[in-house]
Amino acid sequence: MKTLIKNGYMVEQGNVLNQVDVWIEEGVIKGLGHFSNENLSFDQVIDANQGLITPGLVDVHVHFREPGFEYKETIQTGSASAAKGGFTTVCAMPNLKPVPDNEETLNLINEKIAKDSTIKILQYASITKDLNSEELVDFESLKKANAFAFTNDGVGVQTAGTMYLAMKEAARLDMAIVAHTEDESLLFGGVMHEGEVSKKLGLPGIMSATESSQIARDVLLAKETGVHYHVCHVSTKESVEVIRQAKKNGIRVTCEVCPHHLIMTDNDITEDHGNFKMNPPLRANDDQQALIEGLLDGTIDCIATDHAPHCCKEKNQSMLESPFGIIGSETAFQLMYTHFVETNRFTLEQVVDWMTLAPSRIFNLDCGTLSIGRAADIAIFDLEHEVTIEDKFVSKSSNTPFIGQRVKGETLYTLVDGKLAWQKGE
Repeated sequence: MKTLIKNGYMVEQGNVLNQVDVWIEEGVIKGLGHFSNENLSFDQVIDANQGLITPGLVDVHVHFREPGFEYKETIQTGSASAAKGGFTTVCAMPNLKPVPDNEETLNLINEKIAKDSTIKILQYASITKDLNSEELVDFESLKKANAFAFTNDGVGVQTAGTMYLAMKEAARLDMAIVAHTEDESLLFGGVMHEGEVSKKLGLPGIMSATESSQIARDVLLAKETGVHYHVCHVSTKESVEVIRQAKKNGIRVTCEVCPHHLIMTDNDITEDHGNFKMNPPLRANDDQQALIEGLLDGTIDCIATDHAPHCCKEKNQSMLESPFGIIGSETAFQLMYTHFVETNRFTLEQVVDWMTLAPSRIFNLDCGTLSIGRAADIAIFDLEHEVTIEDKFVSKSSNTPFIGQRVKGETLYTLVDGKLAWQKGE
């Protein structure tokens, strides 16, 4: 099948090409240039209508909840939600039931992904059995079963010795350890950032050291083992500084930041409601500024959503009872474009890179770029028209504090291997 995308423009690796056409054939990019007026016959023509054509977005941190929690999300609804946001490759976390801590379970999940997903999903395996034990998984068999990387995201690894042994085994297999960093002994029942707002709302706070102290532990272990150590959802200025220094010291560490931590702070929490509860929590203004500076100076490598759906009943209550997490797949690009490109804080090229090529590069993924001969994983965005984020999501869940915001950057089309995975209005 031959497809032509016409009347769009492309931003990639610092280059802006106006009115570029994309020629797709048999699922791969055949040409980039101007083909509309040539004597060529296409089976399908997509009019980008002056929209932005980018590589399909890449998200290394999502929760699709299947198996075990299908009332929150499924592989089908999660992948459709990601496609609506312009994502074509995502990496799904293992806090499932059963946990993919063995080859059989991981194979079953991958079979379900192959059957139900509209995009490319790479599945994480856990570091320890059932996420909360001291017993390490069989890393080698899980690698053979196509585990993307190893993580205990959602709980973190509490024992340094366990993390050290996990890093040694992952390094031996040239696999990444991806860490949710949280010292549970420092939590003290906290539900939001510890500060003036938590005191005002009468809610127990979460110290910044809960996150940064475990990162400090882990980077030293990463130095000892030589593993690729990736930090999830960095949120504090202390964490940024630890990672910055680790990189200067030659330690193999990478990290991600989420749009909500870049855009909001604890000062934006106006009431005790579950939609403001996420882990790590919304931090203070100086933390937010450190995250922005960390992206700009290369300390922070990429942007990830931490898409974490929960049902309305769970989230429509006090933060004391509500679970942690907000959705993000459908709104991430819109929020980043509106809050940072439109305000001239980041360039469009930077945002596209942080959401496509950068995550692909740090995990050696074959995606995140528009090049002849590569898979036609493509997103097209409308940067001109403003829309309101409404409580109408493709995701099964709607737990986000961004409902009601006016944004630009709505997804018009998402293609995976040249096939439409999302089309506005369909």
